Amino acid sequence: MKHRIPILLTSSAIAYDAGVTLKDTKERTRLTLESVREWLQMDPRPTIVLCDGSNFDFTALVAQNFPDATVECLHFENDQEQVRRNGRGYGEGEIVRYALNHSRLIAEAGCFAKCTAKLWVSNFQQCARQWNGRFLCKGVFLDAFSPFKKTRLAYIDTRFYMTSVDFYRDYFVDAHLRVSKQSQHGLEECFLETLLEKNIKKSLFTVMPVIAGVGGGTGTYYRNPFKRRIKEDLRLWLVRQQDAYQDLFVD
Repeated sequence: MKHRIPILLTSSAIAYDAGVTLKDTKERTRLTLESVREWLQMDPRPTIVLCDGSNFDFTALVAQNFPDATVECLHFENDQEQVRRNGRGYGEGEIVRYALNHSRLIAEAGCFAKCTAKLWVSNFQQCARQWNGRFLCKGVFLDAFSPFKKTRLAYIDTRFYMTSVDFYRDYFVDAHLRVSKQSQHGLEECFLETLLEKNIKKSLFTVMPVIAGVGGGTGTYYRNPFKRRIKEDLRLWLVRQQDAYQDLFVD
């Protein structure tokens, strides 16, 4: 079951959020196909659902580039005005909700691992081994190394998480409706609010997902040098030693 979790790639080939650096549709499309290629090279090869919220149909390109792959392509039109007003986090929430309502592969599996298009998780198999059948995500903690400040769970990294369909519908399907660009309240903060308000325990990875690829907001490749990974692993270890956060991490 751990290796049959569909990978949901949330895409917007056409950038409706004016705040992103990477706006060129051709380049965004190329990078999305690059991420599909990276996911398909992982062993065992995953099942992929590519859902685009700018009504861009990847079907022909996927068939041309990956003729033997299992990739379900979905597309629809995001609420453009809401995305412009509140940012790509709003659009992402709409994309996930559309995929839940229309993907055959996700419906059959009853779960999915969501990853923002143009990205992939290099240690996905390690993360998947922690799958609890419910919900798993990465928490971002600040001041873990500071002797003078209290460690703080700042937000949830929504670039990548794993969830069952039922759990997502129960807790996160409308989280994007609280996104507000004006208040600088993103989808990451909305997920954290839900996590705390609903007292959701045992939901944070105890391994750090290594996310690679290009961020649409910055237009540059993520760097994951060895020293940085060691630092993040140490940060995670320090946080897990604190009584206030122990119950949040998966067993």
